[in-house]
Amino acid sequence: MSRFLMVVPPLTGHVNPTVGLARELVARGHEVAWTGTETALRPLLGPDARVFGTGTRAFRAQGGHGLAAVRSLWEGFIVPYARFTVKALDAAVREYRPDALLVDQHTPAGALVAHRHRLPWGTLAPGAMELGRPFRALPLVEQWMTDLLRGLWRRAGLPEEEYTDPRFSPALVLAFTGPALTGPPPADAEPAGAGALPTRYAPVGPVLADRPADPAFPWERLRPDRRRVLVTMGTLSGELGADFLARAARALELCGPKVQAVFAAPGELLPAPSGLPADAVAVDRAPVLELMRRGALDAVLCHGGMNTVGEALAHGLPLVTAPIRHDQPFVAARVAAAGAGLRVPFARVTPDHLGTALRSVLEEPGYRAAAARVGAGLLAGGGAVTAADRVEALVAEGARPAVPSANPLV
Repeated sequence: MSRFLMVVPPLTGHVNPTVGLARELVARGHEVAWTGTETALRPLLGPDARVFGTGTRAFRAQGGHGLAAVRSLWEGFIVPYARFTVKALDAAVREYRPDALLVDQHTPAGALVAHRHRLPWGTLAPGAMELGRPFRALPLVEQWMTDLLRGLWRRAGLPEEEYTDPRFSPALVLAFTGPALTGPPPADAEPAGAGALPTRYAPVGPVLADRPADPAFPWERLRPDRRRVLVTMGTLSGELGADFLARAARALELCGPKVQAVFAAPGELLPAPSGLPADAVAVDRAPVLELMRRGALDAVLCHGGMNTVGEALAHGLPLVTAPIRHDQPFVAARVAAAGAGLRVPFARVTPDHLGTALRSVLEEPGYRAAAARVGAGLLAGGGAVTAADRVEALVAEGARPAVPSANPLV
């Protein structure tokens, strides 16, 4: 039996895939705990999960597009969150004494702590952006990222000569996606400042696991005589999503009475009930996987987030994507290229254009067929079973930094 510590950010799309992996590991007799912001993790993990809290503080809201969004992510969240949590992570490792850490790419402090304690660690990659070098044509941007990471390394008191890019474990990069959504790693896809993309790169596809039940969801309002479209723009769209959701509401109204909308978004971002289509269901949070498994959906309108896209395709559902930032444009482009959906411009799409796209994926069978084909390819990655196999191998092989640091974390 081994002990695994999941190091994850307080972001729903990053936490959810770890639940299925944890359940598979526990079923094999292992122990699993998480560390992070407990107020964010507990509702996603349930009351029985063991969580080593790192405390809570407010971070700058993510915003912007393109490189502005990248800067916002790194300077507003990744770097300050790493600085804030590193001591608490170190304490969690001392108390829990894990055999290995599984570290999300957006929580580099976990890799620093693993290096400090000479523990094997694997990378958790829930998205596409950090799997290769999306900014290879912008060397100054790559260097800026490397400088930020090296700054965290030095701040942790780790020797400069031992530096390893904390986004890429040299032993295991566990990606909750597959080549259908990321493309094969290009020949020059080594991380900036490091060697080749780890040979232990493991694209296991979506890891699907039941989530805490939502007894408040109004199942009785779903109309079996309608084609149902889930509308979700993720947990980080914020105020940007309000205008889009208003356009989406109008677009679904234009689709006619044979289409029913299911909106999953905070109420303050949605139009007033009078601005929603007739018979629309609007909830703060929807049981997305259960809706898909019950066959209660016919299409998904979303922001192109890797988790939502992977889950939809795994259930053979075509998509209309309106990407906002980060890896979402890459994912949306792959969906469109595969014929599994359509991509529309988030900021500029009109209700008429959006309604036409929705009718296309609902009415043209080729989109659903392509979604099923791509989804089968993703599921062939093995999901939680293959992920657990790789994690067990990580411990069995005892991967460790070549020269452990004796310096304390600061």
